[in-house]
Amino acid sequence: MKLRIISLTLLFVLPQRIGERWDLGLTQKDVSIEAILTWGPPKSPTVLLIGGMAGEDESVGTVREELRAFQAIPQERRTYSLLTIPLANPDRTRLAFPPPGVAYRDNPESHALWRWIAVHAPDLVLIAGSDDFGLGDALSQSVVAGIGRIPTRRVAPKVGILDSLPKDIPPSEAHKEIERRLSRSPRQLADELAQVYGHDFDQPTYLPGMALIGQMRLGHVSDVERLAAPYVDGSRDPLARASSLNLAGHLVFAELAERTGNSKYLQQARKAADLGFTDTGEMKQSMPFHDEMSDSVFMAIPILAKTGKLTGERKYFDMAARHLTFMQKLVLRSDGLYRHSPLTEAAWGRGNAFPALGLALTLSDFPKDHPEYNRILHAFQEHMAALVPLQNADGMWLEVVDHPGAYPEFSATAMIATAMLRGIRNGWLGAGAYQTRVEKAWQAILARTAPDGRLMDVCESTNKQRSLDDYLHRAAILDRDPRGGGMALIFATEMAGK
Repeated sequence: MKLRIISLTLLFVLPQRIGERWDLGLTQKDVSIEAILTWGPPKSPTVLLIGGMAGEDESVGTVREELRAFQAIPQERRTYSLLTIPLANPDRTRLAFPPPGVAYRDNPESHALWRWIAVHAPDLVLIAGSDDFGLGDALSQSVVAGIGRIPTRRVAPKVGILDSLPKDIPPSEAHKEIERRLSRSPRQLADELAQVYGHDFDQPTYLPGMALIGQMRLGHVSDVERLAAPYVDGSRDPLARASSLNLAGHLVFAELAERTGNSKYLQQARKAADLGFTDTGEMKQSMPFHDEMSDSVFMAIPILAKTGKLTGERKYFDMAARHLTFMQKLVLRSDGLYRHSPLTEAAWGRGNAFPALGLALTLSDFPKDHPEYNRILHAFQEHMAALVPLQNADGMWLEVVDHPGAYPEFSATAMIATAMLRGIRNGWLGAGAYQTRVEKAWQAILARTAPDGRLMDVCESTNKQRSLDDYLHRAAILDRDPRGGGMALIFATEMAGK
C-alpha cells in the first residue's frame, strides 16, 4: 500500500475544504470542545488561535470573527493554515498545564487541550483573553505530551489579532517531531517498537503475546522460542491461572507451531482450544472465561481456528462458529456495533476492536468450504461497515466509538485498521471503501508513537463497566504500554507485508 506523507501533523488526512471540524474532547459535564481548521496553501505553517479559556467571554466572539475574516480570504492568498478553538473551556472550570491527574478522568479539559494541541503541532499558538491558566508558558517551555515545544503568545481579545502575525513563521519543535514520526516506514516503526516490546513472556497472555507474534514476523523466531521454552518443557503451565487472556496468549504457541512445525507447540495450542469441549468430546455451549464481554471474540475464536488449521480437525472450526453465535447473542447490537457487555449499551473502543481483529484472524484460517464460513465473513463485513463512519477526522477510533468527543483510543485504532487491511488484502473488503481509512489510521498511529515506544492514549485494562460514563473516563495512558505496543507492532508488520 502506497502512503502519501503530507507535511504538518494529522492535517494530511483531511480533504482541503473551507473548514474542518473536530470534537477534540469532552468537559467534565460531557460538553464537546470544538476545533476548526481552515486550510492555507500546501506546506504553509499552521497557527492555532484559542479563545474562551475562562468560559464564554469576549474572546470567544473575537476568535469566531477572526475565523470568518480568514475564511473570506482566498486560499491561495493565505500565508498559513488556521486552527481555531473558539470556546476552549465551556464549563468555566479551573484549568492547569501541564495537566495533573489521570487523563481524562481528572482535569479532562486540560488533558484534552494539551494532547490535542501536541499531536496537531501548530507552529504558533495565540491565546486570546485575560487568563490562560499557564497554558502559554507550558506550551513554550515543556515538551508537550512528549512531542515538543510550541511558541505561544498571549493576545488581547480584539479583532485584528491575525493581522499582526509575522510574515515568516518557522516550524515549531513539535511540528518537526511530528513530521519525523510521519516519515517512518512500516518496517522502521516495527523495528523501533520491537526494541521495546516482545521481550518477555512471564505472563502467558495476549498482552506480551501479540508483540511476540510481531517479533516472529520480523524474523526473531528463535528469541521467541527461548521465551516460550519453560511452557513447553513442563517447568511452567501456561494455563495454571486460566483466563480469557491466557487463551489468546496461546496464539504464540500456535504461531510457533506453524512456523517451526514443532509438535510440542501445537500441543500447547490444542490444550487451550480443547477447553471448548467436554471430556467425552462434545462441544460446550461456549468457550470458557468469556465473562459476557465482547473481548472473547478475540480471546477464544482465533485460537480455535488456528488449531483447526494446524490439526486439520473440523471440530475446532465448529466450536469457533458456535462461540461466535453465543457471543453475538450477548453483545452484538442491532446497529452492527458490539456493546462491551450486557451491563450497558456502551460501544467501548477496544470492545469493538477485539471482535474486529478476532474475526480477521479467524477468517484467515477458516476453510472456505465450511458451512459457517460465509456467516462469519458476513459478520466481519457488517462490523467493518458499521465502524467506517465512526473514524474521526484524525484517523482514530474513539474510546466509545459512537460518542463524539470521547478520546481517540490508540489500541482500538491499531486493531481495527489491522483488521481492515487484512480484509482488503484477502478480498473480504473493497479497497475503494477501506484503503483510505487504513492510511488515515496508519498516520494517526505514527504520530502518536514516540521512538522510545511511548504511546498516546491507550485505554487502561478494562473489565465490564456499569455505565457509559465509566467507559468515557477510563485512564488514557501516555507512556509505554504492552497492550498498545503489541497491537501497534502487529499493525506495523501487517503494513510492512510481514
